[in-house]
Amino acid sequence: MFQDRKEAGQKLARALGKYRNKEVLVLAIPKGGVEVAFEVAKYLNADFSMLISRKLPFPDNPEAGFGAISEDGSTFIIKEAPQWLPEKTIRQIEKEQLAEIKRRIKVLRENKHLPKISDRIIILIDDGLAMGSTMQASIMLCRKKKAKKIVVAVPVAGKVVAEEIKKLVDELVVLEQPEHFGAVAQVYENWYDVSDEEVLGIMDKLNKRKRKINF
Repeated sequence: MFQDRKEAGQKLARALGKYRNKEVLVLAIPKGGVEVAFEVAKYLNADFSMLISRKLPFPDNPEAGFGAISEDGSTFIIKEAPQWLPEKTIRQIEKEQLAEIKRRIKVLRENKHLPKISDRIIILIDDGLAMGSTMQASIMLCRKKKAKKIVVAVPVAGKVVAEEIKKLVDELVVLEQPEHFGAVAQVYENWYDVSDEEVLGIMDKLNKRKRKINF
């Protein structure tokens, strides 16, 4: 359905066209959401940053998770998690993921604070919604910071997760909801894990673009 994250971002940007030049804030959930969000922010002429949230992975199966935590400590945990893992283990995994969040803030966001969220239209973007846990933690952060309107926009999502997220936000934009949805990767022809270096390259492009506009 999409050649890569860049194409997905360009298509998502057009679907969000009503927000063009409306002084919205586009927040990418790294790392996969950064290139998608960059294309959206560029098209919308919007402010852009990264909101760092992390999945809380199972110790014996890191690809699966029982929740997520965001950079302000906002935490979403599946209600059955205490039946699956001891409280001590859950707290330890939260601690580990907060450490990774701090690393990403330092490396990817150069220790910069999030832009002002209160009383603004926020567009949260990832490259897709599988379980939706990291998006839920990100929504919690934006609610706490009193966003005026929260829009979640993604290229792809499963139908059940999309319905769950829709209840939590003011608007949900999803380009594709496959009938048989197993993983976000299935709708991308070119899928790979995004590196720190690629994220930094995108941020460098953003900064160069800002300098051109200012001059």
